[in-house]
Amino acid sequence: MKLAVAVLAALYLAGLAQAQAPAPASPSPQRAPQHQPGVMTQSPATARTGDEAAKPAPADSDAKVDPAKEAAIRHLMDVTQTVKLGDNIATYLAGQVRDGASHAIATENLPKFMDAFNRKFAATSAATRVTDAIIPIYAKAFSMEEIQGLIQFYESPLGQRVVKALPDVERQSQTAGIEIEQTSALRVLRGMEDEYPELKQILPPESGQTAPGANAAPEPTPSPSPGPTPK
Repeated sequence: MKLAVAVLAALYLAGLAQAQAPAPASPSPQRAPQHQPGVMTQSPATARTGDEAAKPAPADSDAKVDPAKEAAIRHLMDVTQTVKLGDNIATYLAGQVRDGASHAIATENLPKFMDAFNRKFAATSAATRVTDAIIPIYAKAFSMEEIQGLIQFYESPLGQRVVKALPDVERQSQTAGIEIEQTSALRVLRGMEDEYPELKQILPPESGQTAPGANAAPEPTPSPSPGPTPK
């Protein structure tokens, strides 16, 4: 059960990480046109009726992207290192699975389990599939001209500087934000302790306080004074 919970949690967190991964920002944002070149769209004049209208429209991921635009998007993803997203997610998931499995599988069997998992996982979930899934998303969000402008920016010295520095900036920003919000949440919860006394059992002690039920540290035993030095 612990292993299943850990795996599910890993999948959920990886989904959040992917959803929060920022797309490259254009240095000079422009309003995207309603029709994106290379993406199949349906004209209002071809609206369907009857049984045809009841059929769901094809998903964006199924839309055909113009080959030239697809090649430009792949180049942009390579320049911005977004192409590594699939590998990064797979590595993260494998680590989460290992952490969960360590609570359910004997230590001596864990390496064998992880070898089997990694082998089967790699065979069923190629990292390139993540890149393939992102292509239509970029194609819908950006025109060919905008993609070319992004490539030009990210191939510049400043663009490469952004690619290298932004992950660390985002990581530090998230850490700072989490610390601020955690402090605020703890302050609110401590203010609710009188109404909900059970909170005292789960909240960490405030700075300088001893956790409930914790025994005070024993006084250190004084070392015996050295006797007189023999002459």
